[in-house]
Amino acid sequence: MLIIFKSKAAGDVMMFGDVAYAMMEIMGKSPAEKGIVTAEQLADAIARLKAAVAQDKAERPVVDHDERQFEKTPEGGKREAVSLARRAVPLIELLEYSLKENEPVVWGV
Repeated sequence: MLIIFKSKAAGDVMMFGDVAYAMMEIMGKSPAEKGIVTAEQLADAIARLKAAVAQDKAERPVVDHDERQFEKTPEGGKREAVSLARRAVPLIELLEYSLKENEPVVWGV
């Protein structure tokens, strides 16, 4: 399933459901197919995501650029690991543009 975060302030951000739900939890939102980050909630959501990214960077081992890291899939296989920063930056940027324009961010509508 894909979740599409939308705002009148910037282009859409699409994420797979599991990743989007994780971002929602970090922002303090209940994971759901439909939702909103109101203009009043944007600053807090941005701060939460940035803090989670900083914590992830601090906990993640530093590896050589050519070295790949892998994570286990729910099915027991392996896939290349994608950092929280890489996943969160497009959403953070959408939230920041929305904050500047005082526009909410919605999904599932």
